[in-house]
Amino acid sequence: MTITHGQAAWFRTTFDTLTDAIEQAVLGKRHVVRLALTCLLSEGHILLEDFPGTGKTMLARALANSVQGSHSRIQFTPDLLPSDVTGVTVYDQHKGGFEFHPGPIFHTIVLADEINRASPKTQSALLEVMEEGRVTVDGVAREVGRPFLVIATQNPIEQAGTYRLPEAQLDRFLMKTSVGYPDRQATVELLVEAKVRDRAALVTPVITATALAQMSELADEVYVDPAVISYVAELAEESRRAQHVRLGLSARGCLALIRVAKTWAAADGRDHVVPDDVKQLAEPVLCHRLLLDAEAQFSGISVESVIERLLQQVVPPTDRVA
Repeated sequence: MTITHGQAAWFRTTFDTLTDAIEQAVLGKRHVVRLALTCLLSEGHILLEDFPGTGKTMLARALANSVQGSHSRIQFTPDLLPSDVTGVTVYDQHKGGFEFHPGPIFHTIVLADEINRASPKTQSALLEVMEEGRVTVDGVAREVGRPFLVIATQNPIEQAGTYRLPEAQLDRFLMKTSVGYPDRQATVELLVEAKVRDRAALVTPVITATALAQMSELADEVYVDPAVISYVAELAEESRRAQHVRLGLSARGCLALIRVAKTWAAADGRDHVVPDDVKQLAEPVLCHRLLLDAEAQFSGISVESVIERLLQQVVPPTDRVA
């Protein structure tokens, strides 16, 4: 069943309301806010990689505050254990049995701050829950519920004492993006309101977790023409054959591109996906999935330039498949 025009209009209105609320905390970054919301409604996860002081944590907290659900923050450090994330089973002497104490991962929105500072063993504790929405402790699988979003941050310049995220972990993130520095107008506005210490506290809940789940279900019903699906498949094939690319777009990456394109179309009030949706979302979906060879790194070739060349080479469809 395809989403109706009325449902698409409601989706767009609600999406814009959420964006306006979050933008109170992160000034002048509407596109990044929309990307984060798209991840949430596509039931995926987002990785924010940017310099210190650009508002990564502020964006995550503002997004959490806009939803009437629970949220938590995990400060990743080298001594953090997997049980500190997932929870632990403890023996209760009074009850005469073992009792599970859930960890901070059992919340609607989880901020994994500076995720690359934790050991690979602790990072791997997120693999199952990010992919399947459940945590297995002592052989028992426990659901974390819906909606569920992990917002992870990392600093690209401070690499001392950090552990690089493996490709398998990066592929679990639906998108990777950066907040970036605000423009002059946003900076001036920020400085004028310097007395506001915590801008994320300005954001109040505007939607329930139940309504959020309904929006996710509506996004799944957005129509994708076979021509657009073939376009994504061709992008994946060309990425694997592209020069300087050692690891191309995976099947999970193709699914991610279709999922976010559906949500992006609904956020624009449409009941169908157009090729421009795929092109606009290609960089945040592909940039952490394409692995370049050593020659590209020495030549100064970036993943962004490879994606741009890929979009130029593969011609998007202009007609629908009959």
